[in-house]
Amino acid sequence: MKKIGLTVLVIISVVLGSPSTLLAHHESNHDVVEASESESLDLAPNSASAILIERDTGNILYDKNSTEKLPPASMTKIMTLLLIMEALEKNELTLEEEVRISENAASMGGSQIFLEAGEEMSVNDLLKGVAIASANDASVALAERIAGSEQVFVEMMNDKLEELGLTSTKFQNATGLPADDHYSTAHDMAVMAKALLKYDDITNYTSVYEDYLRKGSENEFWLVNTNKLVRFYDGVDGLKTGYTKEAKYCLTATAEKNGMRTIAVVMGAENTKKRNSDVSGLLDYAYAKFETKPLFDKNQTITTFEWLKADKQKVDVVTSDSVSVLYSKGTDSSQFDTKITINKDVTLPLEKGTMVGKLQVVDGEEVVSETDLIVLDDIEHANIMQLFKRTFQSFF
Repeated sequence: MKKIGLTVLVIISVVLGSPSTLLAHHESNHDVVEASESESLDLAPNSASAILIERDTGNILYDKNSTEKLPPASMTKIMTLLLIMEALEKNELTLEEEVRISENAASMGGSQIFLEAGEEMSVNDLLKGVAIASANDASVALAERIAGSEQVFVEMMNDKLEELGLTSTKFQNATGLPADDHYSTAHDMAVMAKALLKYDDITNYTSVYEDYLRKGSENEFWLVNTNKLVRFYDGVDGLKTGYTKEAKYCLTATAEKNGMRTIAVVMGAENTKKRNSDVSGLLDYAYAKFETKPLFDKNQTITTFEWLKADKQKVDVVTSDSVSVLYSKGTDSSQFDTKITINKDVTLPLEKGTMVGKLQVVDGEEVVSETDLIVLDDIEHANIMQLFKRTFQSFF
């Protein structure tokens, strides 16, 4: 096993004055872990495009035409789910809220939970409909609730792509129903899935094989997961299937075994059997060849500093995501170091989740991974009484 060292490059001074602007930062490590045999193997023989990554590091374990632009079908809903989870995190939406279904949402074809115009359903149940049954009507209902219209929601989807640095995807709707100029790649779907999986609660929905909506009522609806691997492959707990005549059969799947979470994407398979076979083969390869060592949990405190002018004088700086190192099984371990950089130029107020630094895992001179460090709470300016009390206490 590799030993973990800790090197702090920059630590904020004991008392901060008036820090300045902060640039947005995203994890950037998507290097391929060297595995010579994978270059000659076709691990997804039934798919036009495929990719396999380890979630924490973003390392690519296998790639087959992963940048080819293809219709993603209902895998589009990975982005829809990501924006739903963000709205829940920001308290712009609650699971208990009842959403009134519009004529537009109720009119969606394809996979659906047969919502009726004027019906009200909780966000929690609509989320089940999207995550388990790939319901187009539930997707549009939540999109309309969050953005006011599906059109505006689609603009949010495409803005999020830009934020994630994804340039080979464009969305025209929240469902994945066939539309001109609606496309993605296996690579981009994997990155979206990686972002979605920051929300631990999402797998509470995507891992469910069957459930019911409107249980006990005359219009009770039986939900059955479109991703059969959640039942038949140990460790699989999501994420999203897709099918249209043009896209053929697609799947973005995630599994967790022995503390290592992987994401496998396949696009353009001829049937569900071949699609599931390719994903299973990719996951088998990942867990046979690689393993991870966890370093930090999500939201783990990395350092704490005092901020005289903030309402919370002691501010915890935490990891924005879990941090691990990935290596091939049986390889001789070398030294990993952890380097922490805290940005000195930060201004009040700060919103929950604001990036204030970064944590790098390095192997010699090579940066293995990079993770944002954030604040967990909103931080405002201290009021006059707080400043007076702190000044008074400093004399004793």
